[in-house]
Amino acid sequence: MADPFGSLDNIQFNAADLWREEVYTDRTVGSIRVMIPVTVDGEPDLNRKTEYFAQTQVMTGSGPLPVEGPIEADSLKEAIAGFGKATKAAVEDMIERAREMQREAANQIVTPGQAMGGGMPRPGGGQGGGQGGNPFTLR
Repeated sequence: MADPFGSLDNIQFNAADLWREEVYTDRTVGSIRVMIPVTVDGEPDLNRKTEYFAQTQVMTGSGPLPVEGPIEADSLKEAIAGFGKATKAAVEDMIERAREMQREAANQIVTPGQAMGGGMPRPGGGQGGGQGGNPFTLR
């Protein structure tokens, strides 16, 4: 029998792509994750750009769903100002990906065992094909 942990011997940490992570929150709407590139010595890597990410949750019929998206910014102040726009874009992208998954599922060949099962589960429960409206609301 093969050793399931054998591949762990080959894991190597990528010292050329190190980042320090900082998180800022308003404790209401969400958080901004700041990814600061660093050298192997832990010093800021001035050859790479700091990255900012909006993090929040949207409420669905199935409960809260985490959302994260990049913020185009060069400072924390710009990231705070761009939080709403980045969050909206991340939610719209998530909805579009869910719709694409529904389209792909609808185009699959139905086998006799699947015929009685209905369609793809909807956000919020239940079965069905298409859905109208937006199932997501910001928390």
